[in-house]
Amino acid sequence: MSNSVYQINKGINQSIQFKGLKAQYIWYLGGGVIVLMILFAIMYIAGLPSLICIAIIGISGTLWVLKIYKMSQQYGEHGMMKALAKRQVLKAVKSQSRKVFIMRK
Repeated sequence: MSNSVYQINKGINQSIQFKGLKAQYIWYLGGGVIVLMILFAIMYIAGLPSLICIAIIGISGTLWVLKIYKMSQQYGEHGMMKALAKRQVLKAVKSQSRKVFIMRK
């Protein structure tokens, strides 16, 4: 029998990562770029001077990229979903009567 050498893919079950962005934040950044392109087209067609359009889109794009990178660093892959879920958990359950706890037969 001959020995075969197989290369092992060590990236199995790892989340996608691109230049420091993790998982869903890549999609958020892509969606933001598409929205900014559409906004630029709308402003340009509306007749705004192109330098003003570029300035607005440039500033908005820079702020969007910084926000996405900050969220990626702060929350990580699943942290934002956990933080949003944690806000929905009730802190206390109040009951105005004992009828709920009385067992009926």
